[in-house]
Amino acid sequence: MKKLEYILLLVFISFTACTDVEEEVYDKYAAKDFYASPEGSDAALASVYAQIPGNWDGVGYAGADNGWYDLNSMSSDEQVIPHRNTGDWQLEFARIYLRDWQASNYLLNNTWNWLYQSVFRANTAIEQLEEAGADPEKIAEARVLRAFFYYLLIDDFGDVPFFVKNEQPVDSIPQTSRTDVFDFVVSELETYIDDLNTVRGGNYYGRLNRWAGLTILSKLYLNAEVYTGTPMYDECLNVLNEIINEGGFSLHSGEADATHPLGSKYYELFGDVCPNDETIWAIYTTTDVVGRNIFTIRSLYGSDATLLVGYGGWNGTVVPPQYVEMYDDQDVRKRQFRYGSDPFGPKPDGFFEYSLEIDNMINPGAEPGAGARNMKFWPAEPMSSGGASNDFPIYRYADILLMKAECLVRQGNADEAKPLVDEVRERAGMNTLTASPTLNDVYDERGRELNWEGHRRQDMIRFGTFTHANGLVPAVGEKYYLFPIPTAALNANPRLEQNPGW
Repeated sequence: MKKLEYILLLVFISFTACTDVEEEVYDKYAAKDFYASPEGSDAALASVYAQIPGNWDGVGYAGADNGWYDLNSMSSDEQVIPHRNTGDWQLEFARIYLRDWQASNYLLNNTWNWLYQSVFRANTAIEQLEEAGADPEKIAEARVLRAFFYYLLIDDFGDVPFFVKNEQPVDSIPQTSRTDVFDFVVSELETYIDDLNTVRGGNYYGRLNRWAGLTILSKLYLNAEVYTGTPMYDECLNVLNEIINEGGFSLHSGEADATHPLGSKYYELFGDVCPNDETIWAIYTTTDVVGRNIFTIRSLYGSDATLLVGYGGWNGTVVPPQYVEMYDDQDVRKRQFRYGSDPFGPKPDGFFEYSLEIDNMINPGAEPGAGARNMKFWPAEPMSSGGASNDFPIYRYADILLMKAECLVRQGNADEAKPLVDEVRERAGMNTLTASPTLNDVYDERGRELNWEGHRRQDMIRFGTFTHANGLVPAVGEKYYLFPIPTAALNANPRLEQNPGW
């Protein structure tokens, strides 16, 4: 097991199975004393943090299946699980990729339920901590966590039910405009980030510190024009400059590493423990204990996975050919894709040869070997056929550099953006740009660098490509910028109105 401080293990492990912190029995005075203590305040936060590692039934930000990560990643152009002509795999994944989703979709409902369960737990923790007069830093963690979940809600669904106390019945919670929730989230972040700790790693590995809070705020500012109609690139740059100038982050090494199956230290970013030099906020994972990371095992074919990593794969997720073709051959990031007769990485006797092309998604479906596979998260021990123990980087420094480059290009300062893009490219073994970057250059570099890390749908919407035709994906209308509110949520709360066009 990875070495983490005991208190962090308490935060993630002791509340994995316990989902109702109200079941603890204390009288009012004792409860206030408890939640004011370091142990009690960490226990209050634990219930919220336990929502982030990926697990079955659509729970979590990333790491498992049928939830937020799959919905946001497979609605982009970077990955999909096609239905197979052998009858394998549910149709929802391919339909999401092909822009054929409905309000009754299973992944939509899971995402909605996960986010609102997370908001509910955050509200509970805030109430417990504030009534107890707990350490302001712990209160700030709970409030910034709640802001994070509301940010994800407006990103996916637009106008959403909004509540900060848990007393209201579901059918009485008002639907609040995307702009108003945006304003609330920004206000919460601007107010409480200063109370967050600046420590990186140690007890704060996997927890919110100041730099993670600032990164969430920068994401709000970067996407403000999408959310509210008003760009906020100056505000975004101010926050990014604080992270760059004061956070002490740097790009992790991309030099050759003969000990890693993919031959580069770059892939340490996606291994057992995310490196502290570049990682801003990570999901701590130990499979079957705290979450899981299924991504490579879900991608590889069954017997091929057994040859490569010792456990059977699921023959699921593939990378569309046009996405693989974005990478030059000398780019170390291209090594994550496994296809053809001479793939990068191990080639044991009998390894499976995947074809790059995918010619059908649903009817009759793809051939079993169709589609490049992704090994970015080369499985870390302990692992099983149910997943591996790779931690997941929610935010890292390369994203910060590319966000700043984007803001500068959008403001007409492309010359100043060039060294930022070049720094990311050079780490990957690429040549520097021959001219100052265009917006398309920044967009493509974000696609190459942040593939499979949960950013692509948001980027496609911001850069105006999400509704375009792409490979097997048809062009669609602007209603697809938002997911429909799930049918079950509409049935539970008659005050909700469906998003336009759905």
